[in-house]
Amino acid sequence: MGDILSYERFLWFDRQVKGKKFPNTTSLARKFEISVKTAQRTTEFMRERLKAPLLYDQSKKGYYYENDTFSIPSTYLSSSELTSLLVARRLLQDMSGSGIEKEITSAVDKITSFIKKHTSGPDKMDECLSFHLIEYTPAPEDTFKTVLEACMKKMSLTFKYSSPARKDKTERTVDPYHLFNYMGTWHLIGYCYMRSEIRDFRLNRISEIKIADRYFAIKNNFNFKDYFQSSFGLYKGGSAKQVILRFTPEKAKWIYDQIWHKDQKTKILDDGSLELSFPVSDFTEIEREILKHGAGVEVVKPEALRELIKTEAEKIAKIY
Repeated sequence: MGDILSYERFLWFDRQVKGKKFPNTTSLARKFEISVKTAQRTTEFMRERLKAPLLYDQSKKGYYYENDTFSIPSTYLSSSELTSLLVARRLLQDMSGSGIEKEITSAVDKITSFIKKHTSGPDKMDECLSFHLIEYTPAPEDTFKTVLEACMKKMSLTFKYSSPARKDKTERTVDPYHLFNYMGTWHLIGYCYMRSEIRDFRLNRISEIKIADRYFAIKNNFNFKDYFQSSFGLYKGGSAKQVILRFTPEKAKWIYDQIWHKDQKTKILDDGSLELSFPVSDFTEIEREILKHGAGVEVVKPEALRELIKTEAEKIAKIY
């Protein structure tokens, strides 16, 4: 509420100045029933943060604008909204290598211009905040735009898809449900007519893409939020299996406050070890995550995942 009242004071003072009524801190304090010191902070904020060209006329005992170019931002932003916008700008800048650089650059420029109307500038935020993707896979710009258009219009797609496991390309017809970026790589979730199920497609593996002349309806009340939260990671296989991982007391100090899954359960053992359990439908991603922690973690269940990690560890030991 305080931010809104401050904005109302800015608007009132701006109208008074433009109306050649020469308002001052006393009239501002009287209008909004605030202290003169608070009113003074309001005019200082307008001058220093909003860059209002306020000058004081001793003969009129009030303020006027040095020129007519200034205007109060037409859209109100609270301090939390402004912070969120600064964060979004920084995130977009650091994703500029994602295959849609021109569009991102244009968006950043527009956000930057908007922010400058509310603050002294976004440069200071850039000095203390950034996002860095350890690895990412750029998506072809034409592919990205075509997939996004098809998602929005609910129109099917046809394309050729290549997989690292196969040398040839398969022709697919897909109803595009959802486009998202996961760990720096763009993915399309959609119903594949070749497989007769919902599948995941990486955009960098798609070629010869076209929008088909047909509309589609989402099958089985698909909800992308439920899809992503159903089990650990991106890969969705068969039925979910409960995974239990046991971290050493030393490693547990670093794992305790991490969220691996929305339905995870944690348990601290008497020796300080931590047991973490959550559902997994495919072992591909969880295997990589477990191996990252080396000897600091042990798979308790299921036995199939335990054997998978054991086999991989033996292969690694042979290399060294």
